[in-house]
Amino acid sequence: MIDHQQKERLLKVVLCGDGASGKTSLCLRFAHESFNADYHQTLGLDFFTRRVILPGEIGVTLQVWDVGGQSIASSMISKYISGSDAIMIVYDITNKTSFEGAREWTESIKKMIKQSDSLPALALVGNKTDLEAKRQVKMEAHNRYAVDQEMTSMYTSARTGDSVTILFKQMAAQVMKIPMAKSELDKEVVPIMAEATSASQDAPKRGSSRVAGQNNTTVCTIM
Repeated sequence: MIDHQQKERLLKVVLCGDGASGKTSLCLRFAHESFNADYHQTLGLDFFTRRVILPGEIGVTLQVWDVGGQSIASSMISKYISGSDAIMIVYDITNKTSFEGAREWTESIKKMIKQSDSLPALALVGNKTDLEAKRQVKMEAHNRYAVDQEMTSMYTSARTGDSVTILFKQMAAQVMKIPMAKSELDKEVVPIMAEATSASQDAPKRGSSRVAGQNNTTVCTIM
């Protein structure tokens, strides 16, 4: 039985990964159920907040930290992930370099959190599944790395909304140690027709903008 005092909790969820992997789009889809095809790189850090209900009518507020892709080179990254309950490493399935970047992010983050009193839940997120025909990262490589690193394995499409809410709710449930039945996950699946791919979504070359930044912070809340 879950203690009544645990029925409302604030969880810190951090999204990391290279630029143009779709982190901000995932946050916008989760918090606002919206998608912007125009690519605008996050500089430093953005915040998003949404309250979700887990099985057993457990209310949880997720404070989502969207870390800019260039921040891996920043001394601030350890502060960004400090105290996190869950960390999602996001990459673009159509960009092999993005997956290599996800591995680098994972290695760096694991070094930072290994001395933590409470280790956050980790997830490897392959984004842009609506562009399956352009896939460069094999599912076998994704699954093998997730298993090796003891990470939850997920695939999403911020464009269509596929599995986005499932991702956040599943990670929250994992942190709270609340089982998520398949029927609960299926309720979140809403098929949405993908739009034509915009040329503006093409990812910049990795390493071209790895300069630390801390501006352009916004707070978006849905209750």
